Formats: sequence, C-alpha cells, structure tokens
Amino acid sequence: MSKPLRGADIVMRTLQRAGHDRIFTLSGNHIMSLFDAALGTGPDLIHTRTEAAAVHMADAWGRLTGQPGIAMVTGGPGHANAAAALFTAQGQESPMVLISGHTETTQLGRGGFQELRQVEMAAPTTKASWMAISAETLGVEVARALRIASSGRPGPVHLSLPSDLLDAAVADNQIVWPEPADFVGQPVALGDAAADAVLRLLATAQRPLLIAGPLLANASGRALLARIEAALAVPTVISESPRGFNDATLGAFADVVRRADLIILLGKALDFTVKFGEAPAVDPACRFIAIDPEAVWLERAVHAKGDLLAFGCIADTRPAAEALVRRGAGLGLGNPDWLAEARACFTSRPAAWATLASSTPGKLHPMEVFRALKPYVERDPDTVLICDGGEFSQWGQSVLPLLPRRMINGVAGSIGSSLPMALAARVAEARAPVFAVLGDGTFGFHMAEFETAVRRNLPFVAVVGNDARWNAEHNLQIRDYGADRAHGCELLPARYDRVVAALGGHGELVERPDQMAPAIERALASGKPACVNVMTESIAAPIVRRE
Repeated sequence: MSKPLRGADIVMRTLQRAGHDRIFTLSGNHIMSLFDAALGTGPDLIHTRTEAAAVHMADAWGRLTGQPGIAMVTGGPGHANAAAALFTAQGQESPMVLISGHTETTQLGRGGFQELRQVEMAAPTTKASWMAISAETLGVEVARALRIASSGRPGPVHLSLPSDLLDAAVADNQIVWPEPADFVGQPVALGDAAADAVLRLLATAQRPLLIAGPLLANASGRALLARIEAALAVPTVISESPRGFNDATLGAFADVVRRADLIILLGKALDFTVKFGEAPAVDPACRFIAIDPEAVWLERAVHAKGDLLAFGCIADTRPAAEALVRRGAGLGLGNPDWLAEARACFTSRPAAWATLASSTPGKLHPMEVFRALKPYVERDPDTVLICDGGEFSQWGQSVLPLLPRRMINGVAGSIGSSLPMALAARVAEARAPVFAVLGDGTFGFHMAEFETAVRRNLPFVAVVGNDARWNAEHNLQIRDYGADRAHGCELLPARYDRVVAALGGHGELVERPDQMAPAIERALASGKPACVNVMTESIAAPIVRRE
C-alpha cells in the first residue's frame, strides 16, 4: 500500500504535473510544509525579500511566457503584503496564481494565529479568490486556479491553503488528482458569421481604428496585431497605459482617436483609458465594435454607447484576432492612406526633442538619458525593457523603441514593480539584456531585491532617473493647485548606486551626458545586477500633438 501523501505534497506534485518548475516565494510559518514538499519535486524556489515582489515576479513571468506565474506566500501579514501587488497584474491581464498559506480550519473564527479574511482581501483584485476546504481535493483546486488565471481575459487568481490541510495525511485512494483538461479552459472562438459582420462594418468606415487590450502587450500579441494591420489595412494599437490617449508610447494617439469614425475594441474594456468612448476625446458620431471575453464588459459597452455600438459579441481575444485575419485577408478592406496617416501620428515626435538638453549643471534632461540608452536597447531583438514610474519613465516610453518584450507598470497606474520584474525577466531570458527604467521614488519600493538578484546571479541594468522628487505628484499639484501649493514631494538625491554596490551589485553615478554611455557599457560588462544612478532635472512627462 502506498504511503499517504501530505496535502502539501499533493499541491507541489500538481504544480509539477502542470510544468511549473519555478515558484516566486517568501517563506513563512503557514507554508513551511510546501517548502518541505518541494524537496521531493524539485522546483526552483526563487525567494524574495518581500511578498509583493514575489507577486510582481509572477506577474512578469505570466506576461513574458504566457504561462501563469506562481507566487507562494505565508498567511496573515505575508498575504497582506502580497495582495496589494495583485492590482498591477489585474490591470495588465497577467495570468498568475497567488498561493497563500492560511490559519488552520479548526481555528477559524477563534482568533487563530495570523487569522485574516484573506479571500475577501484578494477578491477585488483577482478573477477568483477562495480557500480550499479539503486536503483530498487540493490538486483539483490548484488546477482550477491555473485554468481560471489563463482563460478568457487572463488575470490573477488567489487560493488560500489552510496549514492543517497541507499537513494532513491523505491515502492514495482518497486523493482526487486533476485530469489534464482541468488545467486549461476552452477558448471561445469568434464564429465566421460574427467575423464577417465585423468586416462588413469595417468596409463602411473611412477612418477605422482597432484598440486592443493589455493581453496582447507581448511578443506574440504584437505580432498578431501586425498581421491584422497587414490583412485589413486598419491601424492597431494596444491600450495599456493609465495615461490613455496620452500614452507616451503612441505619440499623437489622441489625434487619431479624435478623427476615427469606427473603433474596434478587441479585448479592450470601454474604461477610463479610452475616456469611456465619450466626446470630446472621441467623435460623437463614432461607431464602436466590442469583442470581449467577458459579458460584463460587453454589457457596459451596450449601456454606454447604445445605438453607436454597431456590433458586439463574446469571444476570446486571440482567437477573435485570428478569425478576423483569416476571414479578412484578400478582401481589400481598409483605407491605406488613413493607415499611413495614423502610423505617422503614432511615431510622431517633436523635432525639438532632438536637441533637448539640461540647463542645470550636474543634471541631465531625460532626453539625454534615453538618447544614450537607445542604441543599447536596440542592440538585441530579444531585449527585455521594463518602464516603471511617472514622468521619467514616460520620456523613456516615448523615445525608446517599442520592443516586442517591453513591459510597463500598466493600466493600474501603480508604480514600484520594475525591479522584481527585471529579476523574473532574467529568469525567463538567460541571454539577452534586461533593462529597467524607473524614477528614484519608484526605486525605493523594492531596492532590497537587488540582494535577491545578487544572491541568485540575475544580472540586469536599472537606469534610475534621480530628480530627488515624487515628480508625477509634484506636477499634479502644480497643475491642479498652483506652483505655490506644491509640497510634500521632496526626496534626497540619494546614492542608489552605492546602495546596490553595498548589496553586491554594480553601481554607476552619472552627472554629465558624456558619462552616460560609458556607465551603461560598464554596467553591462560587470555581469552583475547594476544600477546606473542618473542625476536628472525634474521635467514633466511629454504629451505629443501633431505639429
């Protein structure tokens, strides 16, 4: 007779069966049995300095690989630390699963050790959040979490595992193991009739525009959108920035939207980032097509646009895109002149930017930073670029190339994820450069993860714009309340390069434009996690309009 398995062994063997051999984690009382069980299945436990960092790493893994990232944390305060980071993953539609330890079921409601309403805490920022109640079915619960995370509109899922279930011994004949089909959902296709209806509407438009959701903000998604443009001659963009139509990546995006007479929302919610489709940002007569994996967002589009919603249906984003390409290729749709005009707007940048320079001794203008960084980012097509934070990184997003594997902090508008994400990117990408672009305020969230990077030998280069200020908030205060009302946003011009060096990494200080390129060269050559600490002027983020 087989030896009984602990619940913890069932969980780890289920993850092993699903091919999850890397887990981003931080140890704690409630999950020690899972760490012990990992000795039997051999996953790489990449343990971080904060639970939020583990979630950000799982988020980045999901975005880069398409496979749900796994974050594993202890209960109570560990879960509370992790839960806040779920909001970033939710905004970017990133498939990931947060597995949290939990108070024993026998102590619930009695003041158990670190007892917390974890399910309710994670629910608003996840697709699903629940607590397991049976040791025998733990494998099925894990498979369900993985399936939900990667189905429809992907996103984070939370599963709490009480420690007594993890410690429980379960006889082999009592274990309910998941079947292969339990790990993956059935994609919802866009039928031929629906695809043809979309294409007929497209044929009636003079200035159509396709706006996709964050799900396609990766190498395969960007390639898919390029195929749509080629087949249908319709300009396509990904809306993944909280700045919406002022997304620095997309140049004069707002001007294109204002002139569009048909907007196709492909897996993109009609939310604040698209101004809810309302005037004056959008032409009052503009028609809409909504193709969405979730009925709730389709219903909101129906309610918001009424008769201007020319067509709507439920379908998963990627299959829907493939159906449009398949049915539309060779039909001669679209307006090539409009496509060229829209593309010119997306790539438009003011000519004056080419000569922007600092007027402050000992500090660089953000443009000087990114002019120097650009050739290094372009050097390898597999480079991973992470842009995180407020005003400084917006200059980076506007100037640096839109790489297939670029990640930003995203629709949630939350900052601080870039350093953990850079570590996860290095785990996923062993060879090509990994760059993180972030401000000094952002750097402070997870600077301790440089210790994780050094310990795990995960080299990357962080370029920090150091203006000694929470600059985005400073500019908001000036805009909304006046120059004499800006306060509470000051930071020190700290030597973050020395912090990183003290943790075992490589540090560079840049105070002049001619120091920038050599500093990047040395950072890359060091083979270590590196920080290029650039003293910068405090400049507001760029907004591009057609000249």
